[in-house]
Amino acid sequence: MSSVVIVVENLPVPFDRRVWQEARALHEDGWQVSVICPTSQRHPELYEELEGIAIYRHPLPLEARGKLAFVAEYSAALFHQTRLLFRVYRERGFDVIQGCNPPDLIFLPALLFKLLGKRYVFDHHDVCPELFAVKFGRKGLIHRLLLIVERLSFATANMIITANDTFRDIAIARGGQSASKVTAVYSVPDKSRLRRVEPLRSLKDGGEIILGYVGIIGDQDGLDHLVEMVHCLVTQFGVTNIRALVVGDGPALASSKQLAQTLGVDQHITFTGYLSGETLLAHLSAFDIGIIPDPVNEYNDKISMNKVFEYSALGVPSVSYPLAETMRLLGDAGSYASGDSPQDLAAACLPLIRDEATRKERGERAQELADRNFEWSRESRRYVDAYRRLVGKAPNLVS
Repeated sequence: MSSVVIVVENLPVPFDRRVWQEARALHEDGWQVSVICPTSQRHPELYEELEGIAIYRHPLPLEARGKLAFVAEYSAALFHQTRLLFRVYRERGFDVIQGCNPPDLIFLPALLFKLLGKRYVFDHHDVCPELFAVKFGRKGLIHRLLLIVERLSFATANMIITANDTFRDIAIARGGQSASKVTAVYSVPDKSRLRRVEPLRSLKDGGEIILGYVGIIGDQDGLDHLVEMVHCLVTQFGVTNIRALVVGDGPALASSKQLAQTLGVDQHITFTGYLSGETLLAHLSAFDIGIIPDPVNEYNDKISMNKVFEYSALGVPSVSYPLAETMRLLGDAGSYASGDSPQDLAAACLPLIRDEATRKERGERAQELADRNFEWSRESRRYVDAYRRLVGKAPNLVS
C-alpha cells in the first residue's frame, strides 16, 4: 500500500475542505493517508482518526496579522511540521509528502525526507508573493524573498498540484517547470456533502432578501466591502428589505462588526460565526444572492474562490467585482460590478434584489454551470491520477 502525509499550515483538517477532500480521495484509492495541520478551538485534539485518516495536529500562535507575527507563526509551524513528520515516519511511514501552502516553506522539512528517497508534492493553494503585496501594500525585499521560496518549492517538488489553471501557468512560466509536471485540480465541493435543505425558517419569515457570504474572514477577503455595500443599498438606493447573512470566522470578523455598528447598518447584518453540518446547510439554503466582496487586486484577480463553487452548487446567483478568474469561471451566470467600489457592488446587486425572476434565472444558470463544470468527481480523478503517475500506477480514465 502506498502512503502519503499531507502537511497544511493555515487551516485545520477536516475544516480545510480542499485538503480533506484530497485526503479522502487518496484513501478511497487505497492509499494510507496521514495529515499534519494546526489545532483550533473547534479541533483541539492533537491526534484523531477520521474515516480511516490519521490527523496529527499542533498548536500555533494566534493567526498572524503583522510581519513579525508572520515570522513567529511560520517558525512555529516549521518546527512542529518537522517534529510531526518524524513522528509519522516512525509510527506509520510514508512514501510521499504533500505540502500545501501558504507558506511556501514546507519544502524545507520535505528536503530532509527526499534524502531518504521520499517524493514531494507541492499543492499550490495560494500565490504568496501577490498575497503579501496586497496585505502590506508594497513589495520590496520580502516580496523578492517570497518569489525565491516559491520557485524553490516548485523546483523541490516531484509533482505540482495547482488550485487553478492560472496557478498552473505561474508554475510553468514564473516557476520554470515543465507542463507535464503540473496538474490543475479545482477546489470544487463534493455535492454529496453540500446540498440544499429546508432554509432556516427564522431567516425567511421576515420576507427579507438574504445577501449571503460564506468563508474565512481575513483582511484580504473584503468583508468591509460587504458592510459598506449594505450601507450603500440602504442609504443611497433606499433598499431596506435586505439582510446580509455572514457565515464564517476569522481575524477580520471583529473589525467588520465594528464597521457595521459605526455605519449604522448592524440591524441589517447577521454574523453567525462558524457553522457546520445541517445548521450550516440550513443557513446557506436561505441565501437569495451570494456576495463575493473580495476587492480588485493582483491577488484576488488570480484565485478561484470557494464561494464561486459553493454558491453555484446551491443554485445561488453571485455578485462580485470584475475579477479575471471569477469572471472566467462564472461567465454569464455571474453579475459583476462596473467598478471597484462598494457602491458599484451595491448597484450590481439591485437588479437581483428588485426582480425575483432575474434572481431565479441567474440561479438556474449557476446551477447548470455547477452541474456541467464544477464536479468534484472529475477533479478527484484528476488528482488521484496524478498521484498514480507519480508512483508508477496506471491512471484511471478521466471523462
